Amino acid sequence: MPRTTVVESPGCPPLRALTTDILGLVKVVEARAKPAGAAKIVETWGAPDASRGIVAASLADRAADPVLAVARKNGVVELLNPLNGNALAAVKTMAPATNDGGAEDDPLVALHLFTRQASDSMLGTFIACTDKGKASMRSITKENAASGLDAGPSTTWDVCSGGNVQFCSVDHGESYAMFGGKGIEVNLWDIASCSKTWSAKSPRANSLGIWTRPWFTAGTFLCKDDHRKIVACTNNHQVRLYDTALQRRPAISVDFRESPIKAVAADPNGHDVYIGTGTGDLASFDMRTGKLLGCYIGKCSGSIRSIVRHPELPLVASCGLDSYLRIWDTNTRQLLSAVFLKQHLTSVVIDSHFSVEEPEEAKYKQLESLVEAEAEVRNEKKKKMSKTIEEDEAEAEVRKEKKKKKSKTVEEEEEQVKVLNDHSDSDGETDFRKEKKKKKSRAIEGDEERDIDGEMSTPKRRKSGERSKCLKKKSKKQHIA
Repeated sequence: MPRTTVVESPGCPPLRALTTDILGLVKVVEARAKPAGAAKIVETWGAPDASRGIVAASLADRAADPVLAVARKNGVVELLNPLNGNALAAVKTMAPATNDGGAEDDPLVALHLFTRQASDSMLGTFIACTDKGKASMRSITKENAASGLDAGPSTTWDVCSGGNVQFCSVDHGESYAMFGGKGIEVNLWDIASCSKTWSAKSPRANSLGIWTRPWFTAGTFLCKDDHRKIVACTNNHQVRLYDTALQRRPAISVDFRESPIKAVAADPNGHDVYIGTGTGDLASFDMRTGKLLGCYIGKCSGSIRSIVRHPELPLVASCGLDSYLRIWDTNTRQLLSAVFLKQHLTSVVIDSHFSVEEPEEAKYKQLESLVEAEAEVRNEKKKKMSKTIEEDEAEAEVRKEKKKKKSKTVEEEEEQVKVLNDHSDSDGETDFRKEKKKKKSRAIEGDEERDIDGEMSTPKRRKSGERSKCLKKKSKKQHIA
């Protein structure tokens, strides 16, 4: 049993990945939550059979009529519908061997399904390569899909005279194919003419004169628009950059730790690559300078056998012998989600056209609710506008009334002034002044009466005081006697 650890993951954005394993099963893993959710296995296609184990897989990632091709251990290439798992066609790519082992003497090791379609009647075209370097290109039409007969161009050629092929990679324009393996230098082939256009040259011997035998384990084309720059990884933990237009030896060669590199994938930016080792290390390199950008946090427990980069989202998926499908963030190099799939995994592909879409009825309901909400908002705005207009009119009326009251008070004051001027006396004094004079005279008379009363009270007080003094003297004399 592999060593597994429980790692908390924040979840990944909506994603759909298809994995293959050594028992011939295809498992579909999806993450549907927005903006991020846990990835879960939703479907399993096929029955477990070790003799029909899947060694390689390739997806024609088209928006319409996508096709998934899987190469099985018994030498059969099957075309499946990646949406529901239905079998579309099955083709035997090689004749059985002379002994009873069948295809076990020369098993399939590499497969690529072309994305472009030559015609609408064509179901798919693929390139397959065996361990001993027998490459073949087959085309299958929709009419002959049930019988498994070939249609269109069907060619075969030998990639090498000796050694064991371990990988095959096709450029973005699907015009050139790259092969490499144990005892086989990296070589480039023109698919249309099936001719070799370039082959790498072995590095020079070391200071002791020891020459190392080539052993390439993985390779990819670096740029989408330029097939001349290729990246190849070796079993001697080296990452090499070749420029086929300049020289045969590597332009850049970088060592990474001490374990063989088993998988590599290119980034859409055209200069970064992601590599996976036999001990579960995942890292990224900038091949313009050969600089290590960083290692991904959360080491895998087994050998990494497949890496794929999402063409749009900043995600990279990896799988291997620890039976885990892991999804990483390329910006932060953090683990987003990990799914345990029980069997040893051989490859993973990503459906880039997957999106979480709701049914049409729900969409129509949402549209209707949005229209109703907008209508309600408009009605409320109209009501508010009418209320504000009414309030403004009421305020204007109040202001008019206030102005009228002010004008009335001014007119009344002017009339009072006129009346006072008309009722003035012949001496030039108005009745108002006469009343003031009367009030003043009354006040003076009141003051005089108060003064008279004060004067009358003073002699009485004095007499009472004198009496009290006489009484005090008498009491003293009586006391002395």
